[in-house]
Formats: sequence, C-alpha cells, structure tokens
Amino acid sequence: MSGRIFQNVVLQFKETTDRVIGVLDADGCVIACSELTGIGKKWTKYVDAIEGADGNCVCVEGKTFKALPGWGSHFDYAVFASGDDSVGRTVCAMACVALNSAKAYYEEKHDKGSFIKNIISDNILISDIYMRAKELHVPVEVNRGVFVIRPIDERMESVPMDVVQGLFPDRQNDFVLSVGEADVALIHQLPDGADGRDLDRVAQQIGEALKVDGENTVFVGVGTIATHLRDLAKSYKEAQIAIEVGKVFDTERYIVNYENLGIGRLIYQLPTTLCEMFLQEVFKKNPIDALDQETLFTIYKFFENNLNVSETARKLFVHRNTLVYRLEKIKKLTGLDLREFDDAITFKVALMVKKYLTSRGIEA
Repeated sequence: MSGRIFQNVVLQFKETTDRVIGVLDADGCVIACSELTGIGKKWTKYVDAIEGADGNCVCVEGKTFKALPGWGSHFDYAVFASGDDSVGRTVCAMACVALNSAKAYYEEKHDKGSFIKNIISDNILISDIYMRAKELHVPVEVNRGVFVIRPIDERMESVPMDVVQGLFPDRQNDFVLSVGEADVALIHQLPDGADGRDLDRVAQQIGEALKVDGENTVFVGVGTIATHLRDLAKSYKEAQIAIEVGKVFDTERYIVNYENLGIGRLIYQLPTTLCEMFLQEVFKKNPIDALDQETLFTIYKFFENNLNVSETARKLFVHRNTLVYRLEKIKKLTGLDLREFDDAITFKVALMVKKYLTSRGIEA
C-alpha cells in the first residue's frame, strides 16, 4: 500500500481541522502525517494498545488511535489524531472513514487479493481479467487449488484467517480471502504436474491446523485444479458444492473433494419435485418409511459388502439364511430384490434421494 495515498487524504484534513492527523503502519512507523516533520517517526510503543482495542478508538499519551479494518487479528494500518478529548476521537473516527475508503479504492485498483476475490465472485468480465492480470503481474496460466473453509458449528463467528494466512504466507501467490458471512477461501498456487493428491494434502494441512482439542472445527471443500485465472470462479463454486453435498451424503467426512462426490453431486442439483416423483415411482407398494431401522441397517451393510450375502451375514453376526429371509422381506415390501444389481442400484439411489429431501426439510 502506497503511503502517498494516505498522505493525499491527510493533507486535505489540514484545511478543516487544527488537529494533527496521520497513519501508522503495523510496525508503528508514521507513514503519513499532516505535519510533514512527523513522517518517519517510530511509535512502536503504541502498537500493543491499538491491537488491544479491537478496532475501537483508544487514547494514549494525548493521542487517539483507531485501526483500519484488515484481514487478520493484527492491524495493517492505524489512524491517529492529536488530542484525547471528544473532538480528538471524532476527528480520528472521521479520518478513519475517509482513509479506509481511499485504502479500499487503492486495493480495488492495485491489490492482487481484491482482484482474485472479484474473479471467484464473478464480479469481473473475462476480457478484463487479462488486462488486470497484466497490470498486477499475476500469472494467468498457473495451476491453482481453490479451497473453501467453513465452520462446522454455525455458532462459530468465522474461520480464524490468521491461522490459514500463517500456513500460506506468500501473499504474492497465495490468497486467503474472507467470503460470505463465515467462510474463508484459499487460492493456493500449485507446482507443475500437481494432481488430486496435492489438493488433498493441502486440505488435510488446513484441517489439522484448525483442530481444537483434536476435534475438527471446519469443513474444507476442494474444487478441481484451476489451470487458468478464468477457471477460479468455477473451481470456487465446486468447492462450495463439495461442502454442501458432503454434509448431506457423507456426514463423517470433513474434507470433501468435488471430484469424489459421485452420484450425490447429480442428485443435489435435481429439482426436489423430480426427486419426490422418483421416490413415488420406485416405492409403489409401500413408502420407504415402511422399513424399520433394523431393516435399513441390514440394507446399508449389504451395500457396504458389495451385495455379498455371505460376507454381510458374517458382519451382521447372523446366519446366512436369516439374511436371505430379510432380503425376501424387503422384496415383498418394496418390489425390489437387492440381490439383483439393477434393483440394488435403484434402491441405493432412492436412499440418497430420500436423504437429500430430508436435508431440505421435505418428507417424501
């Protein structure tokens, strides 16, 4: 960020107030000041107080400070005004608004992170991507992985960005962005020849770093590798879909790769009315709710063991004939013989469709 941008704004305030106004960087160095002699001074002793104020005004030694909003828990820039009275606080707050607007405008034009965020949010024309990439010296054709990190507990305010930023500190090639209310997106540059294993390795690294007391706290959605800047938006949507589909069909996994979603991805994108019609057609005799929990458990185990009667009976600790009897009972209730591959596929899809509708609050 250029100090000249801040200096231009600060000098405009000189005509409207007699208070000294300026900007500190994260190291406590004055990078802009309405009194030119103040530029370059080191005020490191104020840094801790500014950080401890959590974005609010704080008065120290006759000066009022307020941090500009930033990405992580540590401020990048802070505004100061002389005086610790009500006027000093008002001037500092007003200067903060003006300087933050200038900062946002500068970042929109010159910041790589804002550029990448506009791409994944579909807020930039494809034709403009090439021009802006050239201006910002961002490589166009480079392998990048896109990850969406979302809190498991909805009561969790947001993902700790500073932890993710610490894992990927290269701000020229890796971008940690706040998106939505609580999500964080990571766009990570990958080496040449990278594949799905590299994506999974990065996702595992994120998941492990954000564990609390050994428990998972986030879902990590993984999109397909973006080989071009224009592919980032598509990969970002895939990572979002991966989380949503995983929460419905694979509740035991916290890291979900879009490429591994299988048929669940197709079901998730179907209209709910079509899904309801499908269930009605499959279960003409009795609705799926007619099956008790023991029967459903037997069905799931039968699928887990690849429709192998003997192996399923062994896993269920029942005689083979007992399992055959249960399968016959299922056939009578539903009209589907799970020992037949086509019927088994139909039943498996029906179970997934039922689960999808239930996740949408629809009883079918």
